[in-house]
Amino acid sequence: MIRSRCTLFAATMASAVLVTACGTQSVQDSSVPPSAVYTQPPMPAGATIAPPALPTPAQNCGDPTASLRPARDHAGPAVDRIRARGRLIVGLDTGSNLMSFRDPVTGRLEGFDVDIAREVARDLLGDPERIEYRILTSDDRIQALMDSTVDIVVKTMTITCERREKVEFSTEYFAARQKILVLRTSGIRGIDDVADKRVCVARGTTSLARIQDLQPRATVVAVPMWSDCLVVLQQGQVDAISTDDSILAGLASQDPYLEMVGGALGTEPYGIGINKADTDLVRFVNGTLDRIRADGTWTRIYDRRLAVLGPAPVPPPAVYRD
Repeated sequence: MIRSRCTLFAATMASAVLVTACGTQSVQDSSVPPSAVYTQPPMPAGATIAPPALPTPAQNCGDPTASLRPARDHAGPAVDRIRARGRLIVGLDTGSNLMSFRDPVTGRLEGFDVDIAREVARDLLGDPERIEYRILTSDDRIQALMDSTVDIVVKTMTITCERREKVEFSTEYFAARQKILVLRTSGIRGIDDVADKRVCVARGTTSLARIQDLQPRATVVAVPMWSDCLVVLQQGQVDAISTDDSILAGLASQDPYLEMVGGALGTEPYGIGINKADTDLVRFVNGTLDRIRADGTWTRIYDRRLAVLGPAPVPPPAVYRD
């Protein structure tokens, strides 16, 4: 009887204690410190609670998507500099599945934005692969262009009047819509439901200001990359993510328990960012965008990369200011 009770005690405590006898002596499992306390996983590096948005006067630059008309000749200092270098330096990120991400099998950068950049390189250098990629966060894009760290930024970058004060843009190449991404079991169905909830947004994006404007009772958690938002949503550290449907669809494709909800919170016209001094490059890039709209390349890229959003729409028409 005594032996039987000893055996039961040992079986019950085997996960934490190695029993050496039926007496009081035992040896703690060295792999589990006696004082170990298990807590929630840490937030991603750089995650902060965004301060309340300060009221800013609305800027009016006319139609912000209006750009420079393509030039008949493709010469100019910026174009010549890139051709002499032999490669196009493109700023983007690797955390936007569907738009720009690293294929885990091949190691290549893939996605809608990557394919758009390759078309620019094809026309400029005769080879779509002659690109040097620089990985940027959303918050880094403007400064990288102003410093000429990159030639162009092709990174889900919304054209706005405020940004036009610092950098130039191509014509619009994609029309996104801001929405909300949540767990299917969250009970959140739209913007009203994120009051008093935590919403993840990438720092340096138009999505952050719009959420604060539409739902000031939400707590906005700002992170460096959209992939960080996916992690904190899966860990239960936020209740929702809000940004463009093109980005949210890429996050949702990585987790079957996620869904986009509610109507569009606003429109996001994407443009290719370029240094304000490089007007010849702006005109060249617009020539490439004109070509891919006309010859069906834009639609083929959409069908290959973004069909999850629905049938291919008509490409956004070019608007010129000269």
